[in-house]
Amino acid sequence: MAVNPLQNVSSILVPVDGTSACHTALAVAADIAKRHKAHIHLLYVIQVPRTIALDATLEGELQRAEEILDRAERIAEGYGVAVAGELVQARQTGHAIVDEAVERNVDLVILGIGYNRPYGRFELGSEAKYVLEHASAPVWLIRDEEPSAQ
Repeated sequence: MAVNPLQNVSSILVPVDGTSACHTALAVAADIAKRHKAHIHLLYVIQVPRTIALDATLEGELQRAEEILDRAERIAEGYGVAVAGELVQARQTGHAIVDEAVERNVDLVILGIGYNRPYGRFELGSEAKYVLEHASAPVWLIRDEEPSAQ
């Protein structure tokens, strides 16, 4: 008998960065949340270089992050689902996603990833690999579509 991985989903984490892949991931999460009456946690991670204090104020990045979170919240609200956004500063995006998944006790992480094919073969970025390896909840990857040939 197959087990339904969505049977007990009440909380979904969706990291956002403003890309089309993250918007697709958000749409998938919103559809699941609506069907299962789940809550969506949006997360924007500002990756802070080691040359700067972790709690430094990065005005340009903060403004961009707030705009992306606001847009993502409006999209999710358009689906009629409960949503909350959070902005964190971290050294590594993958670590921040995993930490947030644990802190929020989410049931599912849905991560949008870009279409990355250097040298003709698909490559999964280091942050997505880290989340896949270390997340305490199931992780779904939503890959961006292949760009059209110009």
